[in-house]
Amino acid sequence: MRMLIVTSVQAEAEAIGLIDDAVIAVSGIGRTNAAAATTEAIIRDGPFDLVVCAGVAGVLPGGGLSIAETVVATSCVYYEEGVMTPGGFEDITAMGFALGDFGGNVVPVDTDALSRLGDHFPRGPIATVATCSGSDEAAREVVQRTGAVAEAMEGAAVVHAAHRLGVGAIELRTISNTTGDRQQQVWRLDDALAALGSAVREMAGILRGN
Repeated sequence: MRMLIVTSVQAEAEAIGLIDDAVIAVSGIGRTNAAAATTEAIIRDGPFDLVVCAGVAGVLPGGGLSIAETVVATSCVYYEEGVMTPGGFEDITAMGFALGDFGGNVVPVDTDALSRLGDHFPRGPIATVATCSGSDEAAREVVQRTGAVAEAMEGAAVVHAAHRLGVGAIELRTISNTTGDRQQQVWRLDDALAALGSAVREMAGILRGN
């Protein structure tokens, strides 16, 4: 299985290190960078059997995840795409549009890879946000809108770009921090990066049957 692993920053790529038959692309922060870098890497360096968005994330209220714990996305959910009305947020489908050949704001992940990973990692929806949750109200809104257990800034864009090019993709995130009130957040980035490297190597071994 040949993999493309997309990280947002160099520190994540360095934490993962070299993995046999895998290309690591550092996209830069955010959805635009992530989608562009994923597309570029698939066209330039492919073919690939699987694309993996890998990095750190913030755990959302009720997510049930500890710092340095790794979660695999059951889906990647765009948080912002839609319209804010007097009655609340409506997603892209409610506006009468579509982001792709999938429903609403939920980008599907590769079901075969997800199945093969089994229960080796906790799993749940991961939100892709343009604005991170720096207040309790903002964090609660992400959960209410997406049902996600964690938030990051690239996953849905990576998986979406791969999907458009016919390549299955998943998102794997290690928790580096809590969300909510910025002054009260707990961060353990070094621990999360160390755990991320171990988790990606474990994931690659499982998917390759090692």
